[in-house]
Amino acid sequence: MARVRAVFHDPEGERHGGLPTWWWRGAPDGYATRRQLRARGLRPGGQPIAGQVKWSGVGGVRTAYLYRIDLALPKRPASPAQLRAVAGALAARRVCRRCRVLRPYYIPRSLGECLTCHEGIAS
Repeated sequence: MARVRAVFHDPEGERHGGLPTWWWRGAPDGYATRRQLRARGLRPGGQPIAGQVKWSGVGGVRTAYLYRIDLALPKRPASPAQLRAVAGALAARRVCRRCRVLRPYYIPRSLGECLTCHEGIAS
C-alpha cells in the first residue's frame, strides 16, 4: 500500500472523526457518493453518512462522503409544477431585459442584455 493511501486508510474511523475512511477509489462495495447514487436513480433518503473517501487534491485534502446503497431510496420524480417552474426560469434567462426579445441563447449575466443590444445593432 502506498504511503499516501495508508494515510487515509482508516476503516474503523479511529483517526478521521469517527467515520470509516478510505483513499480515493478504495471504498468497499456497498458505499456510494451522492453523485453515484443519483446515477443509479437513488438518493440518501435521510440516512446518516456511513463513511468518507479522502484524497490529496488541489488546495489540500479533499473529502467525499459515502452512503450505504442498501439504505438508499429511489429518487422522487419532479412534479409538473416543478418542471414548469424550471422551464420558465430557463426561458427567462433567454429574454433580453432591454429589447424584450426571446433569444436562442442564454443572455450573458455579465452584460445584462442580448448581444445585439450590447453591440448597439437594431434588432
